[in-house]
Amino acid sequence: MTDGYRIRAATREDAELLVAFTIREAQDAEGVTLNAGGVARGVASALEDPALARYWVAETPDGRVVASVSVTTEWSNFYGGHYWWVQSLFVAAEHRGRGLADLLLDYLARAAASAGALDLRLYAHEDNARARRVYDRCGFTRARYLLMRRSVTTARGTSATRES
Repeated sequence: MTDGYRIRAATREDAELLVAFTIREAQDAEGVTLNAGGVARGVASALEDPALARYWVAETPDGRVVASVSVTTEWSNFYGGHYWWVQSLFVAAEHRGRGLADLLLDYLARAAASAGALDLRLYAHEDNARARRVYDRCGFTRARYLLMRRSVTTARGTSATRES
């Protein structure tokens, strides 16, 4: 069902769409409304500096971008290599159920292996059963780690993120 879709590295020309996808992903997955300015800064920064994050998009045969995925890396001093973390994954509603998430995650797994990554990791919101089914189907397994966080305050005295 993924015939005709093409995956390519995202470019600066994709920035506006990547911002829109990120905002929709947060709303769909967690019911969170993100600040568009903050998302735009994050996407633009990553497109300028791939060391921050890398984005790929999926296009239809006629060139419309209908899905995106991004990864960040984390250095492991235990194993002397990088973990690749799926930072975002979004498929436009009208293209869901066609295997695009599988196509994107398989592409990332091959890219990670080619780059010598230790493995491909992600976290999913515990209430997002749909995403968890996709990740299970794509070969992700539960890790033995518990995700924990500690809020820090910015110079303005506010938290940079909010717990969702």
